[in-house]
Amino acid sequence: MPRSLTAQQFGGPLIGRTAELAALSEFVSSVQVEQTSRVLVVHGEPGVGKTALLEHLARSATGSRVIRCVGVQSEMELAFSGLHYLCAPLLDHLGNLPPSQRDSLRAVFDGRGCAPDPMMIGMAVLGLLAHIAERQSLICLVDDHQWLDSESARILGFVARRLGAESVGLVFATRLPGADLSALPHLEVGNLSPSDAGAVLDSMLTGPLDREVRTQVIAEARGNPLALLELPRGMSAAEMAGGFGVPSSSTPTGRVEESFRRRIDALPDDARMLILLAAADPTGNSALVWKAAAKLRIGVEMAAALSDAGIAEFGTRVSFRHPLSRSVAYQAASPANRRSAHEALAESTEEHVDPDRRAWHRAQAAIGPDEEVASALVRSAERAGRRGGLAAAAAFQRRAVILTPNSARRAERALNAAEVHIRIGAVDLARDLLEMIDPVAVGGRRRADIDVLHAQIAFITERGGQAALLLLGAARKLRPVDAALCRTAYLDALSAAIFAGRLSVDGSCLRHVVREAASAPPSPAPCAPDLLLDGLIVYFEHGCSCAQNALREALTRFEDVSSMRENLRWFWLASVGAALRIWSYQRWDTLSVIHVSAAREIGALSELPLALTSRACALLFAGELASAASLVDEIETITAEIGGRATPYASFILAAFRGDEPTTTRLTRAAIEEATRHGEGTGVTFAHWASAVLYNSVGRYDMAFSAAQQACRTAGEQIETIWAFSEMAEAASRLGDRSSVMWCYQRLAELTGDEDWGAGILARVHALLSAGDEAASSYEKSTALLGRTHVHVETARAHLLYGEWLRREGRKSEAKERLREAYSLFNEMGLIGFATRARGELKAAGAKVNSRPKMAPHEPLTAQEARIARLARDGLTNPEIGMRLFLSTHTVQYHLRKVFAKLGVTSRSQLDRVLPGSPLLPRVSPPNDGAPTMN
Repeated sequence: MPRSLTAQQFGGPLIGRTAELAALSEFVSSVQVEQTSRVLVVHGEPGVGKTALLEHLARSATGSRVIRCVGVQSEMELAFSGLHYLCAPLLDHLGNLPPSQRDSLRAVFDGRGCAPDPMMIGMAVLGLLAHIAERQSLICLVDDHQWLDSESARILGFVARRLGAESVGLVFATRLPGADLSALPHLEVGNLSPSDAGAVLDSMLTGPLDREVRTQVIAEARGNPLALLELPRGMSAAEMAGGFGVPSSSTPTGRVEESFRRRIDALPDDARMLILLAAADPTGNSALVWKAAAKLRIGVEMAAALSDAGIAEFGTRVSFRHPLSRSVAYQAASPANRRSAHEALAESTEEHVDPDRRAWHRAQAAIGPDEEVASALVRSAERAGRRGGLAAAAAFQRRAVILTPNSARRAERALNAAEVHIRIGAVDLARDLLEMIDPVAVGGRRRADIDVLHAQIAFITERGGQAALLLLGAARKLRPVDAALCRTAYLDALSAAIFAGRLSVDGSCLRHVVREAASAPPSPAPCAPDLLLDGLIVYFEHGCSCAQNALREALTRFEDVSSMRENLRWFWLASVGAALRIWSYQRWDTLSVIHVSAAREIGALSELPLALTSRACALLFAGELASAASLVDEIETITAEIGGRATPYASFILAAFRGDEPTTTRLTRAAIEEATRHGEGTGVTFAHWASAVLYNSVGRYDMAFSAAQQACRTAGEQIETIWAFSEMAEAASRLGDRSSVMWCYQRLAELTGDEDWGAGILARVHALLSAGDEAASSYEKSTALLGRTHVHVETARAHLLYGEWLRREGRKSEAKERLREAYSLFNEMGLIGFATRARGELKAAGAKVNSRPKMAPHEPLTAQEARIARLARDGLTNPEIGMRLFLSTHTVQYHLRKVFAKLGVTSRSQLDRVLPGSPLLPRVSPPNDGAPTMN
């Protein structure tokens, strides 16, 4: 018979793992000697030896502190349980974290206070690990990652992607890496070779094994170490010595599971019930298991039977021999026995000690609807929500819905559960919950709420006109019962219709939504969203000039940061949807800053990519391309963190402004295809507009005209279309198409008010239609008006067009002055396409021009270094930069040292000299604890 795997695999040498052991040795050396952070994902099939490698790593990391946690399948819906096991030994050091981080992590473990944002929790864990590693290198081992609760997995993935210079080693062991681990360094643990498998098998045996049987076992195990041990366990001595083979009809994992099942089936009834109790409560608390066992009259002698069978050991904690044995023990039990086990565990769990786990056990023990249990689950969901465990809150609420006997209360709970599932992105489950609601059991108000939730699902998944249709339906139902909610539903419908744009479905086009929204009941005490709705209705019905004052009043209300929490969902509509329609760059600039700050502070991660996109685009028009590029990186990071889908507006606009044709073409084509598939018409139009900008910058006016025409196919009130009129006019002018220029001018005249930006663009297009002194006057007016704004890209383009006109008029001296101004601005801002066009015009005017833009004397900064340098220049401390960019203070220090070396400076005060430009993200208000609020 084979002897214990633990002694051999964990205590002795690992046969056939030379490459894996070398990789782990190099990993430990990097952390301990080089004092850098390392992350490694060890993956392979069950039983292949991942845990053994982690044990080897723990033993070999002498001199480092080692902490660990193990994912447990039945605990996957208990929020932050894995994180609790990992961080519990470190909680004495919480006092060394900034107050906001300390409070967030405490809230996770004690459930008190407001729901912390996942990214704040991530920063707190990162800071805690970094603090521990200051004194002693730290090794963190996470086994069975595939069974971690989603919150813990998300936080640890967040930390893994941000470790840099902290002397921390983080190892995940999992079966198959998911999307959250896919970008991290991997170490695949494969099956053993036949010769190594034979050596492992021989080392496990204490008795004879027939040669043919040995060959068959090695073949069936397929190099899986656990299978090599488990397959002979199911054989009698006669089978082992006499040559009776075993059928090879399943995979090693299936055979291993079957081996555990046979062993469990052979146990006495009480022993099977004892192992079921241990499997049903994954905390490993042996005192709790024995307390529950006593209620079922199970004697302590049953532990010896489980130990002798090689299934589990009962000491200070219950330790399963292998995770598969836990899952097999639970799945092999009858439903009645499972309910009995959960009931005993619930009765043994103190209400005041662990009410959530008690509620969960009671829920699993329930045979049918039970209001008392459902109410306890609802309370658990509320506690989970306060801890930030939305996935756990959703699981509690979903189970509560099933156990609620009263149909009206069940419908109410299903609505609440659906809303939470939408927030965590589980839209399929949200749909299922909405389908469970009996329409007869809810009133008109709640039926409207159902429509709103369906609309939110449609907006998240498609961004198309279907969302607008559903929101219109909800608004109609809300009209007689709640005027305020009716108006917000119309405002949401307006936002959805703008996103749908040219791809809107019947009955949801922007004009139709506006007409219906105009009939909404008035608000007796209008707040910011009310004013925004009224102002946009006036804009779409009567034009820019008539709506300017109303929209300015609405935007002033949105600038009040005291109300930014309740108004967050409409900030995009206020900044991009309203401020840009009245051509107010200053309002856009201010609101984009507030939008980002509010999304961070509130923890609205799903809102943050949109907020950052607005801010990035504002920086692009100001000519701050480097700062915008840093935000583009952050948008991609956040989108990946939340697992969302976002059209890369800022990415392809940045590429177009740079004059990067290959990148612009690639990004716009992909964006058009993706946006079309999801019904997001504004993404299609913006992509065509960006292409028009690109082609105008490189002087391919026919292509620019065609792209602008495509952008202008939609209704003219869309902001991207308004900008496209200017691009189309410029291209048409160079193509000699005066009628198209006139058409663009007439359309722009209807859509510009008295703001300098819009008036400057209109004057620039008017100059394209004019001649002689009238043209010169219009160009002068355009450069003067745009020069008073911060829209520096448009100012430079006005100088370029003026200089080109002057050269064609033969006024070369004046032309050189304007073209040099344009060339200098484009070069400084990094608009290479337009700079090249201006350089060509300068040469044609007879000026001497450098053959290429002046290069900086220092080594270029990476995108990450540039972001850190600019934030340091703007006055943020290292902890503040770390909070902003989701990095530890150590990593910020590490990057700043490289920045100083590359830029040839010795202090932060010198960064302003070598990094000119406006702040990356100005602060809205002073932080509470010396660091910007980061959610």
